[in-house]
Amino acid sequence: MNSTETQAPTAPSLKRLAIASCAGTAIEYYDFLAYAIAAATVFNVVFFPTADPLTGTLLALATFGTGFIVRPLGGIVIGHFGDRLGRKKMLVLTLLMMGAGTVLIGLLPTYAQIGIWAPILLIVLRLIQGFAAGGEFAGAALIAIEHAPPGRKGFYGSWTILGVSAGALLATGAFALLGRLDSDQFLSWGWRLPFLASILIGAVGLLVRFGIEETPEFLEEQEAEKKTEKPKKLPFLQVIRDHPRAIILSAGTLIGYSTFVYVVFTFLLTYGTKEVGLSRSLLLNASMVGLAIQIICIPAWAALSDRIGRKPVMLIGGLSLLFFSFALFPLIRTENTTVIFLTLILGYNGAAAIHAPMAAFFAELFGTGVRYSGISLGYQIGNVLGGGLAPVVATALFAMNKSTVPVSLYLAAAAVVSLVCLLSLPNTGRRKDELAAVAAETEAAALVK
Repeated sequence: MNSTETQAPTAPSLKRLAIASCAGTAIEYYDFLAYAIAAATVFNVVFFPTADPLTGTLLALATFGTGFIVRPLGGIVIGHFGDRLGRKKMLVLTLLMMGAGTVLIGLLPTYAQIGIWAPILLIVLRLIQGFAAGGEFAGAALIAIEHAPPGRKGFYGSWTILGVSAGALLATGAFALLGRLDSDQFLSWGWRLPFLASILIGAVGLLVRFGIEETPEFLEEQEAEKKTEKPKKLPFLQVIRDHPRAIILSAGTLIGYSTFVYVVFTFLLTYGTKEVGLSRSLLLNASMVGLAIQIICIPAWAALSDRIGRKPVMLIGGLSLLFFSFALFPLIRTENTTVIFLTLILGYNGAAAIHAPMAAFFAELFGTGVRYSGISLGYQIGNVLGGGLAPVVATALFAMNKSTVPVSLYLAAAAVVSLVCLLSLPNTGRRKDELAAVAAETEAAALVK
């Protein structure tokens, strides 16, 4: 492969890559978080009406958790083909699966219409969503990171993280708009609209992803494999054998952030409305403002990590998670609108410091040939142990103790796990180190010639 083939794409191409990386993940997380919000507000009524309110909420949140159970499986399967066939093909597949599952949830009959089949079908569609989500993040991240010029991988990788926040903002905004409906309208048909809207958003994402190019680093890896006579290994088995520590520690690094955001998205919404007496629209609007500002902060945190390394920036985010573990609920209980808005703005954006550089940080822990599988396994195991369990655990802890103190301790424990794991990993991504490595490679190539 000649030098022109491995150069960074031109500016228009990079713009398209940014949209593909961000938009696709935004759609995926819009779909996933729309489910999270619906599970906390409406699914306990339309799919589990025979249970008492608290039990119904627990059951609805449990179906939310089932989507996380299959994420590692999706990461293994999609990661394998992403390392073997390419990043682009898997990104199209994950978006198709995620969009189809979400639209079908919007069309699903209720318990009153088809009985027990309603929650069963809900779980099946949730599993499809989760399987697709298992391979989405790594592929979207690598499309950006493996095209990025030296010293800019954190910033480019943050486009994927940006998509997570944008998707959360879209989902929150959709349900906030539905706050204009009365309760009967919302329960009968209003909750379906955000799920059905996914078909329009998904069409845009597919159009962009069909137009992107495969990454230079993956193409170089394929060329190198063709020159060897060694049989191809299964990427997920190879990464488990060669990088078990990186997988475990990257999963642990995500746990604190994933636990925090999903408690805010689900448990806080239920707690704030039913226990504190706040309006659903107030909490959703505060989350929307926090997420909108987070979209501005994420590229800034990631760009800073390109200069000083990933760990210093991510440690700021981990300490923020620890602080808000104890500050979140007392500040919400003030019932002061300004305080609630500031709490969620600062909470989201402090936590963003640990998440913003994460795509590049995880990518730098694995070689190109197993990178899709390695990122998928670490990120999705962290999501299962963090976000997948968080809503049910937080709700159960509150139900048993009628106090948010155990929930705060749970959040704090998750933050401590992230900090310990982060401290155990190397400080990758310092710009001067990346530029020095490129200079060394260039010099070595010149000597060979």
